[in-house]
Amino acid sequence: MIMSVIIDAEKRLFTLHTRNTTYQMKADSLGSLLHIYYGERTDESDKSYAICMKSRGFSGNPYEMGRDHSDYSLDVLPQEYSCYGTGDYRISALKIQNSDGSFAASLQFKEYQISRGKYAIPGLPAVYAKEEEADTLEIILEDLVSEVEVQLLYGVLFENDIITRAVKIINRGADRIVLQKAASINMDWINGDYEWLTFYGGHARERNIQRDALGHGIHAIGSVRGASSHHYNPFAIVCERNTDENKGACYGFSFLYSGEFLMEAEKDQINQTRLICGIHPDNFEWNLQPGGQFDTPEVMMTYSSRGFGALSRNLHKTIRQNICRGEWKEKRRPVLINNWEATYFNFTGEQLVTIAKSAAELGIELFVLDDGWFGKRDDGNSGLGDWFPNEKKLECTLKELAEKIVGCGMKFGLWFEPECISEDSDLYRKHPEWAVMIPGRKPDLSRNQLILDFSREDVQDYIIGRLSSIFEETPIGYVKWDFNRSICDKYSMALDMLSQREFAHRYVLGLYRVLETLTVEFPHILFEGCSGGGGRFDAGMLYYTPQIWCSDNTDAIARLGIQYGTSFGYPVSAMGSHVSAVPNHQTSRITPFSTRSCVAMAGTFGYELDVTKLSEEEKKMVRQQIGRFKEYYDLIQYGEYYRLQAPTDSQCTVWEMADPEGREVLVSAVYHHVEANVAPVIVKVQGLNAGASYRMSLNMDDMGNIQGWRRKWFEEHMPYGYKNEETITGAALQQCGLVIPEALENYQAWQIHIVEV
Repeated sequence: MIMSVIIDAEKRLFTLHTRNTTYQMKADSLGSLLHIYYGERTDESDKSYAICMKSRGFSGNPYEMGRDHSDYSLDVLPQEYSCYGTGDYRISALKIQNSDGSFAASLQFKEYQISRGKYAIPGLPAVYAKEEEADTLEIILEDLVSEVEVQLLYGVLFENDIITRAVKIINRGADRIVLQKAASINMDWINGDYEWLTFYGGHARERNIQRDALGHGIHAIGSVRGASSHHYNPFAIVCERNTDENKGACYGFSFLYSGEFLMEAEKDQINQTRLICGIHPDNFEWNLQPGGQFDTPEVMMTYSSRGFGALSRNLHKTIRQNICRGEWKEKRRPVLINNWEATYFNFTGEQLVTIAKSAAELGIELFVLDDGWFGKRDDGNSGLGDWFPNEKKLECTLKELAEKIVGCGMKFGLWFEPECISEDSDLYRKHPEWAVMIPGRKPDLSRNQLILDFSREDVQDYIIGRLSSIFEETPIGYVKWDFNRSICDKYSMALDMLSQREFAHRYVLGLYRVLETLTVEFPHILFEGCSGGGGRFDAGMLYYTPQIWCSDNTDAIARLGIQYGTSFGYPVSAMGSHVSAVPNHQTSRITPFSTRSCVAMAGTFGYELDVTKLSEEEKKMVRQQIGRFKEYYDLIQYGEYYRLQAPTDSQCTVWEMADPEGREVLVSAVYHHVEANVAPVIVKVQGLNAGASYRMSLNMDDMGNIQGWRRKWFEEHMPYGYKNEETITGAALQQCGLVIPEALENYQAWQIHIVEV
């Protein structure tokens, strides 16, 4: 029995329930599918009475309504899937060029189907669930003139407070049509005064928070770079004006797509708000021959009446459990060391083994060989595409190098950039037609490299075959999949003139095919996504790679903001984060070793430095840090995440990971600077059991090099509750708060473990 989808067939009323939310829509007398409600859990009664029918100047009226029904206009009605060209002048979800050259579609309700389980989308990532955990509603609309059929798909994950949306468009007519815009979601609010949070940035400074009022007019974010981009993340939150971490209504929309996207919002003439999200239409068309079908990528949405924190936790849980897949979904991931910032391109095989041996002695479990191990690749100007080991540089075969490192007690990993190609490469000389460029024009270079045409099946097959042979011959346990430029000169020599605007989407479909094949055939390999750091940090990539390198910026203080912004839509377990050397290679900032560790633990945790150059004291700290990370692993990776103080709002960033049962929490705090006679930092701990008692412990390893009278003074004047014999109730910590010890040096970090007794 399906309980989360309630149908009143006579009224053609559809109600979707999750544990805490309700979503409702209705097909009216004309067959238009109207959106009625999405928000706090309520009953199944018809709420369409709240839709105001009133004549509006210069808003058209459907011919079928006759002369006496001028109050009815699609220009002001809230809709489930709006169309361009038939009387709705707002931003629209669907734009079709018909066989006669016209641009019009008028969708009317045809039928519906409900089923247990969650729908899947051919060739695209999508939320998945066990049959008993989700329900699917399919509503079928049709245009009677062109015979286009539009199937609206709704997946309902009751326990997660998640509803997913996707669209299937089928040409049932006798002539070719062209899709010029095919969004995945149309969301209308009939009232309310909203703002939206979007996440902007650039390379090495990703996912900064921007909060804007959704006033009259069109507001938009998106990417035309061939990837979701560093610049705008395909995730946004629409909220009421006073919403904060713990209170207020908010809606989250996460696009499961790694390519070009557009998310736009418009407030109309009667103060209604519409949000559209889908593939960016600026460089998109799709030719649908008779019988042809087009599937849009999926949007995952959630609602919270309890602020941004609860909304984020809904998304975190669903990404961990219902998007990430495979052997590494819940398996403990190894602490790694990447050689990039230790050696860059300048290394020998002997040097790599020396680093690996030193790392293994410290408890590091995975050695990752970054760029420079293949082809003619001593800098960034050549070799991409030639995925054959440079045995002269490695001083042995790749298999032999891997076996030496595995012999140290570590796993072995490799960096790849399979989507790019150098002009100075054997592959380009053999297959110049595989590069993305416009015939007769000089290509645009970025990082002195070109793009491989992943829209071509022969290119996909080549990459699958070449990488598979390496994976089969070498004991590889990890792959870093990088992509270090944006796509322009969008043209495929395998597509005809009428199909060139399909290139960008076909490219992403090709990428997904390659990743699907490799991750299924080699399930033991942990794949980490990367695109110059966080240039393709989206839920679509997480379907194939359970973690993504969060940013090329490894500076701990810069990472506070990057990881804070990322946490609104993505879990800690997805964020690749490393301890790097100082002065930092991106900012030249010098931060304490303990602070770099604290920040990296709010992610997958690893090291990116030359361990052979560490002092004995630093090596001791590495062992302590790895031990601490392993001790807290389940809490960090699978706990509930709380943002207690933002990096922009105070002198100290504070976050918390809480056991879902409230038995223990880990509070982490990093000061942005040190001040004299500063006011205390007090935060209210979340996720505890009010009636339970807790004991707190402060990790004194965080004091680093602070010794002598300052250390003694601090230990004598430690805030109340940090001495082992003292306990504090959950109610006190939640209502009165926790005092964060003061900073003893610049960029001081503290980790506070709170356990129920």
